[in-house]
Amino acid sequence: MEFVDTHCHLYAEEFRSDYLQELNKARDLSVNSIILPAIDGETHEHLFQLAEQHASFYPLIGLHPTSVNENFKEELLLVEKYLSSKKVYGIGEVGIDLYWSKEFKKEQVYAFDYQIQLSLQHRLPLVVHSRDAFPEIFDVLKAYKNSSIFGVFHAFTGDLDTYKKMAELGDFAVGIGGIVTFKNSGLADVVEQIPLDRIVLETDSPYLAPTPHRGKRNAPSYIPLIAAKIAAVKNVTIEQVADVTTMTAKRIFKI
Repeated sequence: MEFVDTHCHLYAEEFRSDYLQELNKARDLSVNSIILPAIDGETHEHLFQLAEQHASFYPLIGLHPTSVNENFKEELLLVEKYLSSKKVYGIGEVGIDLYWSKEFKKEQVYAFDYQIQLSLQHRLPLVVHSRDAFPEIFDVLKAYKNSSIFGVFHAFTGDLDTYKKMAELGDFAVGIGGIVTFKNSGLADVVEQIPLDRIVLETDSPYLAPTPHRGKRNAPSYIPLIAAKIAAVKNVTIEQVADVTTMTAKRIFKI
């Protein structure tokens, strides 16, 4: 049995003192591969330093929507610099987030569209962050409906109609993490109706720890808890969840 954590910020400040211990815990539980999504220029260098030290880390590059501000064009140039100088496995995380602020909405839309073009140009998967922004995300993606766009909708929390719209706009899987274990999230009912081969596992560490660790620091070693919940919802074994989600993750990220 083998797992992939397709979204983990193990380079974050929260892990500076003990990321190796957390990595070893994850390996002991068969979480053998970890995808590292990017945030912005403040953390890119540390992300790539870690990725170069561990063969099980797979770095992405991108500008997170909540990091889009006055200097976003400089940040996008930095994304392109890393694209040309480093081995990356996807463009992400990118997208639109209108939960925290709508101040730079226009700039977020521009940055998202720009990075979609980078993903197509380099034939890399797109890891999409959408918070309070599914209509805006879909409006941007409509222009690429007949392209070869593919990737993952990270931290998916939409309903079944949202999933169907997403699937019409590209070859996208959904990233399912700790939220599926939350009692009143409603996500489990949606996951029950999504084909297992369209799901990948993620923690979004250090955020969104699954039950019974909700509210604490998340970690890649909690992937089996997420897999167990999906197995229960879909009435399959955890081994089946591991096999299918790992196969999907490896296909998307070519790892």
